[in-house]
Amino acid sequence: RALFPGSFDPLTLGHYDIIKRGITLFDELVIAIGINAEKKYMFSLEERTKFIEDAFKDEPKIKVVT
Repeated sequence: RALFPGSFDPLTLGHYDIIKRGITLFDELVIAIGINAEKKYMFSLEERTKFIEDAFKDEPKIKVVT
């Protein structure tokens, strides 16, 4: 199991690449979306969660948490 924390605001191609590489190395990849009270976000937590879930909807090794 691996943990990949970040704000993912937005999910970038770099994030996507790391996640795709990670699922080849681990049985489960937990993507933990964090909140920084000092940061202004472009997208809400719900939108960021949906973006990631949609991007990896066919990948059972991915778990998205907030």
